[in-house]
Amino acid sequence: MRIQALVVEEKDAPFEEQTIELGEPGRGEALVRIVASGVCHTDAITRAGDMPMPFPSVLGHEGAGIVERVGDGVTQVRPGDAVIIGWPSCGECRNCLDGFPRYCLRTGEALTSGRRFKGELASQTAYSRDGSPLNGHFFGQSSFATHSITSADALVKVPDGAPLELLGPLACGLATGAGAVLNEARPRLGDSILVAGVGAVGLAAVMAARNSGVTKIITADLHDERLELAKQFGATHTINSGSSDLVEAVADITGSTVDYAFDCTGVIAVIETLAETVGMLGTLVLVGGAPAGARFSVDHLRTLWGKRIVGVLGGGGRSGQLIPALVELYEQGRFPFDRLVRYYELGQIEQALADSASGEVVKPILRMSD
Repeated sequence: MRIQALVVEEKDAPFEEQTIELGEPGRGEALVRIVASGVCHTDAITRAGDMPMPFPSVLGHEGAGIVERVGDGVTQVRPGDAVIIGWPSCGECRNCLDGFPRYCLRTGEALTSGRRFKGELASQTAYSRDGSPLNGHFFGQSSFATHSITSADALVKVPDGAPLELLGPLACGLATGAGAVLNEARPRLGDSILVAGVGAVGLAAVMAARNSGVTKIITADLHDERLELAKQFGATHTINSGSSDLVEAVADITGSTVDYAFDCTGVIAVIETLAETVGMLGTLVLVGGAPAGARFSVDHLRTLWGKRIVGVLGGGGRSGQLIPALVELYEQGRFPFDRLVRYYELGQIEQALADSASGEVVKPILRMSD
């Protein structure tokens, strides 16, 4: 079938709306008509070459839509189901079998090979242009398009009446921040946390913390307007890290250090400073994506005394557990991420990215047209 999609021809090239071809779903796959797809920082850094996705390619990885057709053997969904496209996983490796599909041992291949990574059509692409193969299957979906071929077992059904065009960002950015708190850190009653960088991921972490027993939710950012927004979503304290010493400011608030510090910036200097805000038995949680090859250093002795450093991929947990919980929290008014959103049409992708980079909008979402 012929579909509309945004194609990136080469590193740093613009997104171009083009007509391309999409194949039929194979065994274990589904064809999803994309209703809307969130725009994430990961899409921007992939275009810039910081993720090993081959070009030319179709990106997009926060898609939600309607199942139109399914391949052989699919029982999880059926045509007409409203779904969010979760992360793909092999389902067979040690980590998948242990209940950690976000850390599937084939995650790199699943997310950025540009091809299907499992099943009878493994190493093939469902995407083509003028008869030539086109790289797709980005994060198992390539949802900057009107339609997508996905693994059926990655799909999460949406409750009747839920606002489908809003929910795609729960597949990655918002799930990443919320899951880092609720799935990975799991702070205890009375704990303190620090969130550095209050974009979509950081604000999701703040909202998640507000749904826990954390009593001090500290946010740090360079922009006062973002810090004010963080207060509205549950931050108890804010720090402008451009005008204040972050370590000293944390000590003034807590009397010492925080139990958890979440880096949602991917900035190496920020990560190294955050490590100093965490004390013995505290945890530095890496959430934001740094440029490819980036490294950071920490003081060995202070880290040796029980400090922990952990990385979190996609919020951890399972899509089928995390995403429905966030949808339910949203419906209860306890995870009001709709206040972060601005909608754009498919051809407005560059404007959406520019508005996100400038801070004018926290979470852009592209709406597709038939």
